[in-house]
Order: sequence, then C-alpha cells, then structure tokens
Amino acid sequence: MNDSRERALTAPQRRLYEEAREVAGRAYAPYSGYAVGAVVVGPSGLSHRGVNVENASYPAGVCAEHVALGAMVAAGEREARAVAVATADERDVTPCGLCLQALAELGDPEIVCRVGGEVRVFALHELLTAPFATPRGVRGDAAP
Repeated sequence: MNDSRERALTAPQRRLYEEAREVAGRAYAPYSGYAVGAVVVGPSGLSHRGVNVENASYPAGVCAEHVALGAMVAAGEREARAVAVATADERDVTPCGLCLQALAELGDPEIVCRVGGEVRVFALHELLTAPFATPRGVRGDAAP
C-alpha cells in the first residue's frame, strides 16, 4: 500500500490530528489568517505541540511543525515518529518543503494531514521524494 489513499486512518492517528486542530486555535496568524497547529510524537509517545507564529516581517515567521520539533528536542527527544498538521478551520494543509526537510533531519515519521478535504496519512517520502543530504547523510547527528 504505497498510496496514502489506500491506508485507513487509525484511531490514534485521528486523535493526533484532532490534537493538532485544537492547538491550531492558539496560533498567532494576524497577517494570513492561516492558523496552523502541529503535534510531533517522539519515541517516548509524548505529544509535542506547536503553532505557527507570524511576524510583520513576513519571512521571520515560524511554521507550526518547526515549533513542535523544537519542543520535542527541548524535551530531550531526537526522533520524530509521527506528525499531525491541521488548521483551526479545517482547511487542507501539508507541511511546507522547509518543514519536510526538518522532519527528515529528525526521523522518517508518518504525517497526518488534510488533503482534498480528507484527513490522510502519508509516509514522509511520499511528500519529500529527495531530501537534501550532506555526504554523511540526511541526519545531522550522524556527523562525527
């Protein structure tokens, strides 16, 4: 089952998506109105939450996935196993390219998000087919 449409959403995946949708309501998105929440789950099974935080200097904003990854790393975890991304108003959303690359740096998580009006599960490689890598590989912690 390589196609994400063929995989049924499990109850834990649905809960993770709902947690991301709930936290999206706390985003700071006064410029775009596009409030996004993300939840990253590491090896411990704990949820690490994040929201997008915009800034008047538009490129200075930060995506919800990056905030959630930072929370995971701050909690002492270094591997993302699952990620859910959602908007507060149930619009379609996937991680952007920058966030996909950041996720690849910290694991090979399944990604739960809304696409085409459906909540679906993707393998990271379905959304990021060729991650940037150094000669040592994708993960920075593999460096000596």
